[in-house]
Order: sequence, then C-alpha cells, then structure tokens
Amino acid sequence: MSEEADLDREEQEKVDEYEKVPSSVIFEAIRREGAHELSRPVSALWWSGVAAGLAISTSVLAKGFLASVLPHADWAAGVTNLGYTVGFLIVILGRMQLFTENTITPVLPLFLAPTRSKFAQTARLWGVVFAANLVGCLAAALVLVHGNILPQARFEGILSVSRHYAEATPLQHFGWGIPAGFLIAALVWILPRMESAGEALMIVIVTYVIGLGGMSHVVAGSTELFVLVANGELGVVPAVFGGVLPAFAGNVLGGTGIFAALVYAQVRQEI
Repeated sequence: MSEEADLDREEQEKVDEYEKVPSSVIFEAIRREGAHELSRPVSALWWSGVAAGLAISTSVLAKGFLASVLPHADWAAGVTNLGYTVGFLIVILGRMQLFTENTITPVLPLFLAPTRSKFAQTARLWGVVFAANLVGCLAAALVLVHGNILPQARFEGILSVSRHYAEATPLQHFGWGIPAGFLIAALVWILPRMESAGEALMIVIVTYVIGLGGMSHVVAGSTELFVLVANGELGVVPAVFGGVLPAFAGNVLGGTGIFAALVYAQVRQEI
C-alpha cells in the first residue's frame, strides 16, 4: 500500500513547489554563484564594489535623517535603524559586490576544493571587493562633507550616528562584528529560498537587527568613520586600525569562520 496521498497533477505540482528544499541544493546554488564570482574579471568586480560602497552609504544617510528629526530617547533607535536597512536593500537586490556577502559565497567552492588556485582566486576577490567598497564609502563621505548636498540639520544627524559608531573600541568593533558577519552570511544562505517580495522583507529584518543591535558592519561602518575623517574629527590611522580592520576581522570570523564552516559541516556528507 502506497504511503503517498492520491493527488492529481495540479496538486502534485503544488506539493513539489512547497516541498522543503534540501540544504545540499542551497549549498550547490550558492557554490555555483561563488564559482561565477571567482571567475569574473577584476574590472567588473571593482566597479560593482565601488557602486556597493556608494550605495551602502544610503544606510547612513537614512539613519542620520531619522536621527535628525527624532528626539533623543531610548525608543528612537527602534525607528532610526529602519533607515539602516535602505543601503542593504539597494546593494543586495541590485546584485552589487558587498564584501560581507563574500565571506560565504566564494568560500563554499574553496571548502569543496581547497587548492592553491582557489585560495588565490578567493584572495583576489576579497581584496578587490573590499578595496572597492572602501573607495565607494570614502567617495560618499567626501561628497557628504564637502559637497554641500544636504541641509545642515540632516547632515548633523549623519554626524551624530557616525560619532556614536566611532566611540567603540577596536576590541568592541571586533566582537560586535562577529554577529554582524554571521547574520549577513545567514541572509545569503536564506535568500535562494525566498520569492522576490520575501527577499526584500528578509533583508529588512536581518539588517534591521544588525543596526538595532549596534553591531559593526565593516562597509556601512566605514562610511561613518570616513565622514568623521573628512570632517576633521578623526584621524585616518584611528579610523582604519581602530574601526575598519577590527570590524573586518569580526565580520570574517562570523561569516566565514563560523557560519560558512557550519554550513559546510552540515552538508559535506551529502555533496
């Protein structure tokens, strides 16, 4: 006697549609995307990374705008961090190169075939994308500070959120960068299961949690630090060694060292 229900063709198609996608299938989808990213020319990676650095800066703008119109109250962070999601929506839905996404996407092919060639390709991708993201963030910061493109009241809001981010110590940026890296890697893992509308909602939820939790995201945080550098309030060395690099290390540990490694351990017997 068959254990399956007697379904017609249309009902069976609906079952197939809603059937849970195995983790090994998600792994393979992301691995293929990673393999494609590793093979892309440097110029394509570079300009996509610069665009991502510019676009992610809209998170700082939107959060700063909200901070400039809300009172200094404990509940205000629950609203201002809705603005933090804006840049991530633009970057991820626009398929731009964001470094923290690359802590898992190109790493899965490396886990599967840890050859010298794959290490070199991954290092090239990370180096190009990270440098391009920082260039985009720096360009955005220079325009914000010296371009006179915003009313002073709104610019003050951007300065206030940037100063708050810069108050953290290097050790705090490293520690707070670990859950941020983990969550972005988790987001990359989840998105292949989502429909278009679901993608946007999931990006908002995850990045809102990162902002509300005061976690350190190396790319968005770099814009905040560079704004203070361009405004003459922070030196380049403290910005890079006190904020950018510790957050970078924390994001990599959370995204690659923890999440990607756990994902691979979960599926390695099935692939």
